[in-house]
Amino acid sequence: MSRGRGRRRRGGPDLPNGGRLVEILFIAYFFPPVGGAGVQRALSFARYLPEAGLSPTVIAGPPPAGERWTPADESLVGAVPEGARVHRVPGPVPQAGGRARGRVERWLFRASPFASWWVPSVVGLGERVASGERLILATMSPFESGEAARQLSGRLGIPWVADLRDPWALDEMQVYPSALHRRRDMRRMERLLSTASAIVMNTPEASAALSEAFPGLRGTPVATITNGFDASDFEGDAPQRTDGVFRIVHTGYLHTEMGLWLRKRSHRMLGGARAGVDILTRSHARLLEALEAWSARRPEVRGKFELVLAGSVTDGDRRIVDDSRVADAVRFSGYLSHAESVALVRGADLLFLPMHDVAAGRRSRIVPGKTYEYMAAGRPILAAVPDGDARDFLERCGSALLCRPGDVEEMVRILDTVYDGWTRGEPPVRSDDAYVARFERRNLAGELAEVLRGLLPDVAAESSRGDATRRHRSLERAPGRSGAL
Repeated sequence: MSRGRGRRRRGGPDLPNGGRLVEILFIAYFFPPVGGAGVQRALSFARYLPEAGLSPTVIAGPPPAGERWTPADESLVGAVPEGARVHRVPGPVPQAGGRARGRVERWLFRASPFASWWVPSVVGLGERVASGERLILATMSPFESGEAARQLSGRLGIPWVADLRDPWALDEMQVYPSALHRRRDMRRMERLLSTASAIVMNTPEASAALSEAFPGLRGTPVATITNGFDASDFEGDAPQRTDGVFRIVHTGYLHTEMGLWLRKRSHRMLGGARAGVDILTRSHARLLEALEAWSARRPEVRGKFELVLAGSVTDGDRRIVDDSRVADAVRFSGYLSHAESVALVRGADLLFLPMHDVAAGRRSRIVPGKTYEYMAAGRPILAAVPDGDARDFLERCGSALLCRPGDVEEMVRILDTVYDGWTRGEPPVRSDDAYVARFERRNLAGELAEVLRGLLPDVAAESSRGDATRRHRSLERAPGRSGAL
């Protein structure tokens, strides 16, 4: 998709407060009609930043090619604002040339074919389409987008802002060939972020980790803006079901193969994987064990429950189901459009939210994107999560029943609790809607707009007259703000 290729007058259309839309370049590799977890944040910013006076010119990756991480989702195209300027880097995406070659490139610190293609492509396209933009926003991953933003910033003479959907080298799930490779990537991360005028992290824990790891960045403004949900997705009554089956739902990616693979490899000895991190628990493996134990202890539940796994799956995901004694109760739906996924979540009797485990005394730095939509649905959540922001948010939201990621016995207890309430028609949880509303994406985009306008003093001064009115309207739609976290 590419809209509005032509030149336009500087400053954009008028705003109701008498100001003008400020144009920015927005580098977002994942953008509709690409679907999947990486798209939602970029789409929401493109959709809601204009309400706060900022008009993005999007530089996106190629159209979807049917790969695991870039599925096609045409249903998201309708959420892109009419008249949006979207320019795509032409494909195809270069392939790594096989696992063996990819390993050699990583071990020898060579630039990947992807980086050698993406960075100069974005820089060249950005120079061609730029026309009066005042600032560059790069949402990452891929983290190579930051290097493209840095180069464009120098060529266009405008500041750039790093938006990290994942905490890069600080991510405890990130696996490197060795500790040396991790340290090298940490230095690369620090050097690149030192050129940004502001940094946005998507969890409080990630912001704290950034400050601790890189003291030299403490002079750079750092904001915490979480992921979230669209209130419009949850308007109206939830889908009604008459099948009489207790339905457990998981949406999104599973990490079965990575978890199994890591347990067999030398990365732990070489320091490339974080000590105490168990990635296999961020899959359906432990839930299958719990369902086996539950149905063995309570034979009356057999044939009365199902586990629906929605999203792209791998052979490894299927194999552990095939090896399970509850395989006949598991259904793979395949990839669903975002609208279909939300409908499935809203109609669930229990939502399953697994995360990787971390060592005792540590806190996870990430929150899976599905967490916010699960909370917005108001359905009971079996949340198998470690200490960290995800656990904190879920404890506050009111609809989650929590356990440690690998605690099969506690999962069985939660299954008992929710199932018994379901049979009696009594919901076992009550959602705190006022708390959950602070994660509404329109409000989060407003917070980002404040960060961006703060880098443009003349824009901040011009916009101040209308900020109170816009903020009032935003809070009327969805009260509460993530900035209070």
